[in-house]
Amino acid sequence: MGDRTPSTGADVCIVGAGPAGTLVAYRLARAGHDVVILEAGERFEFGDRPARMEVSLRPGHDQTEVWGVEEERDAFTSGGDVPYPLNLRRARGVGGSTLHWNGRVDRLSPKDFEMGSRYGLAADWPIGYEDLRPYYAAAERELGAAGADDNPLGPPREEPYPMDAFPSSYSDALFAEACEELGIETHSIAGARNSEPYDGRSPCVGYGTCSPVCPSGAKYSADVHARKAEAEGARVIDRAVVRRLEHDDGGDRVTAAVYRTPDGGTHRQTARQFVLAAGGVENPRLLLLSRSEAHPDGLANSSGAVGRYFMEHPLAILTGELETPTGQNRIGFSTMESYQFYEPDRPSDGSFRLSFLNRAGPGVVELALGQRDPLRSLRDAVTAPGVSGLAEVADDARPIQWGDDLLETLRDRYGNHFTIMAEIEPLPDPANRVTLDEERTDEFGDPVPEVSWSRGDHGERTIERAFEVMERIVDRLDAEPRWTERVRTWHGVGHLSGTTRMGTDPGESVVDPDLRTHDVENLHVVGSSPFVTVGATAPTLTIAALALRLADHLDGEVL
Repeated sequence: MGDRTPSTGADVCIVGAGPAGTLVAYRLARAGHDVVILEAGERFEFGDRPARMEVSLRPGHDQTEVWGVEEERDAFTSGGDVPYPLNLRRARGVGGSTLHWNGRVDRLSPKDFEMGSRYGLAADWPIGYEDLRPYYAAAERELGAAGADDNPLGPPREEPYPMDAFPSSYSDALFAEACEELGIETHSIAGARNSEPYDGRSPCVGYGTCSPVCPSGAKYSADVHARKAEAEGARVIDRAVVRRLEHDDGGDRVTAAVYRTPDGGTHRQTARQFVLAAGGVENPRLLLLSRSEAHPDGLANSSGAVGRYFMEHPLAILTGELETPTGQNRIGFSTMESYQFYEPDRPSDGSFRLSFLNRAGPGVVELALGQRDPLRSLRDAVTAPGVSGLAEVADDARPIQWGDDLLETLRDRYGNHFTIMAEIEPLPDPANRVTLDEERTDEFGDPVPEVSWSRGDHGERTIERAFEVMERIVDRLDAEPRWTERVRTWHGVGHLSGTTRMGTDPGESVVDPDLRTHDVENLHVVGSSPFVTVGATAPTLTIAALALRLADHLDGEVL
């Protein structure tokens, strides 16, 4: 069980052991500060990863089972006009969402920090790209990023990636030629995945199950920095569910994080400084759960902005099957994308980023074992684009196939599929929010989070434009499609953000440019929740960059 009693004399208490929390802990512990992390989930053994991979491959299991999401412990409700599948988007444990992420390490572009002044949409961040630029480079080194500086439309860089990019896939060549004919620039994709030995971790060995589990450890996950932080003297307490933050009589300073342990005990972790790093839903939830007489609407919520401006990336997915092989499902990650439509000339056009996926259609296991009772269709499982072929095979009334008959079907059906995905930039809307559902409680009797997420006209128009572009690309292919299908989803891919937004006006935002809450002087919030906008790209590298910037601020100006 381990010792889960509080640390004494802690300089910093961090809530959450994902990429934000562990990076802050590592940097501060290395600088000589006494740091403790409270993590609600468990510490997963690295040696169990092959077994978790096996669970992910077997029909009849879903992604929540891979990393132990528990329906009662992790209960939530969903409002708005889009049912949001929160538990498919998170992993609770040391490492956080990087345990099952795909490894994208994209920088936000300069325009993402200036949406208000450039387009009259949303608001500007109180910091700019240049403020984060050195921290982006540091984050790429910490996580271990493999990439190439070949994106002519991407944000400016100051140094090469730590590792060379992975080579393009077979299907990339098919789509690159069509894009070139249309004048669409394509380039490689950077990922926190080792293309060579790096930081004591192996290079990628090609399991192809990057999301939800990398058995080799070649793909970065934040348990790496949890171990590094511990090596520098930090303490990580797992299965410590923080239920509320307590403050002094005036409500000006947090005095303790109150947490529950598996033995039923309740403990109080005191510290000089507190950092919330529990993600885009649990950060605002904890602030709302910490309401008091001094903070009746929730801790640090005098603005009323805690929980508001929830953002997630809608997706436009064009999937289909070609007459020619595409070589799909041999690589667990994408290797080509396009920023051609990332920075539109007109606000009405909307911003999106194209990715050409290397996982599309049913895999061999799905085709062979999924001849009856398919796990789910494409529309029900937006985390696995392209599985509609499985539904097509499984839904017909033919007898189950074996031997040579099955082999012939596999040869005909496997490896001809394709998927192009457009990640759509959402606009922050105060009506999209995380609140407390007072009618449903978790295992401790605390109200569960309710995620209200609704469509927006701007996003719908951008999705339609993305489909038009993707269909033009397919029309230019040197191969005839057998079929294509449009799939639009607002469920996104787990890039939930914006719920404790950053700003200079305490009446409109939750944290200042240094991520300190306006209302509570020793409480900082890091992760994706302080994002003002989220662009049309993955947020994890920006989360890491903000964490490193916060660590510098705490070390140099606060502690």
